[in-house]
Amino acid sequence: MCLAIPAEVVELLPEQMARVSLDGVSKVVSVALVEGVVVGDYVVVHVGFALTRIDPDEAKQTLALLAEMSQSAEAAR
Repeated sequence: MCLAIPAEVVELLPEQMARVSLDGVSKVVSVALVEGVVVGDYVVVHVGFALTRIDPDEAKQTLALLAEMSQSAEAAR
């Protein structure tokens, strides 16, 4: 099983890299696989690579569902 997570591009870096925000956590990822990425885009990230752009509304819904799942898991402990 693999998990790809939506992240917002907050800064473009040299050599096809970008800084993204994953729910407030900053991470540097490769954007070499996605053409035309700009600051403000949401991309789906898996193991340090942006795989595709994603609609901002869909990204926010996905992040909200992941947060809800995390809260449910914490409550079950």
